[in-house]
Amino acid sequence: MIGQKLVFTQPYKAEWVEVEVPEPGAGEVLIRTRKALISTGTELTAYTGDFPSGSVWARYIQYPFDGVGYSNVGEIVALGPGVTGYEIGQRVASWGRHATLQVMPLEGLFKGVQVMPSDITDDQAVFWNLGKTVMNGVRLARIALGEAVVLVGVGILGQLAAQYASLSGAFPLIAVDLSEQRLRMAQAHCHGATHGLIGDREGLLDEIREITRGRMADVAFEITGNQHVIPLALRMVRRLGRVILLGSPRGKVEVDFHDQVHTLGLQVIGAHVTTHPECETPFNPWTADHHGELFFDLVAAGRLQVDRMITHRYEWRDAPEAYRMLAADRTQAMGVLLEGWPE
Repeated sequence: MIGQKLVFTQPYKAEWVEVEVPEPGAGEVLIRTRKALISTGTELTAYTGDFPSGSVWARYIQYPFDGVGYSNVGEIVALGPGVTGYEIGQRVASWGRHATLQVMPLEGLFKGVQVMPSDITDDQAVFWNLGKTVMNGVRLARIALGEAVVLVGVGILGQLAAQYASLSGAFPLIAVDLSEQRLRMAQAHCHGATHGLIGDREGLLDEIREITRGRMADVAFEITGNQHVIPLALRMVRRLGRVILLGSPRGKVEVDFHDQVHTLGLQVIGAHVTTHPECETPFNPWTADHHGELFFDLVAAGRLQVDRMITHRYEWRDAPEAYRMLAADRTQAMGVLLEGWPE
């Protein structure tokens, strides 16, 4: 079979290339894409090449880079030998790339495919993968009822974090961003931020202090992916507070750990998707699969609003145009969908 796959041939250049698609093997299924969501953080980093040489980023992203995309909704069109529990025609959410057809594994550290409930739309399901990642980060924060939480950066991840943190009992819940549009969206969710603050002005810390009655935040999330924001996030929390690195920083930053962490007893927690437990245990049942199930349940119950985050739609062949738009000014976009895939 012949398919089309999106490749970043060099920084700032996205192209569709023709690829041979193999038959699925044991423990695999073949998926035809129905919709896909662009990650405006990770994918833009790969598209622009904005990462330091010698970093994990540089080892992962090498041009031509064909690992573009990881938020896919598709339909199973073929089963590998011996595969059970799945059926041809089922709608599934997966880690699939931006490609017309692709083979996906069913097992591994993170099972690559999850069958979608019938009451979940394709538009909602494209947020499944990012939804699991953010859910894991909010869970690692251990938010208790009435704790003050600050979210620095309310792009897609921040919008999800606002809703999860609110559901977890965060109050007040303060969103900080450079975009007034994003701040309004974070406050408009049925479970969302209580306050929205522009982040590039003097007096920001004083505003947080006033909102929290002088206590500062119990928890701060850094979700911009800009490593230079981390020292500011450390200053937003109280003594013995927690700082969660939910965005993926793109370089080194200077921090005086004695003055800014050690003497204050702060906890700094990395919340990459790979920090999910590999298997479910009584001590920690919250695997990526478990979070995926909960994501669907919350969306179906109306407790989590995701499709309202969609701001742009592009035909799949116009993906290069979508990346150019995002590289020019991604603050005007949130959920960017690729749709109209061939049947």
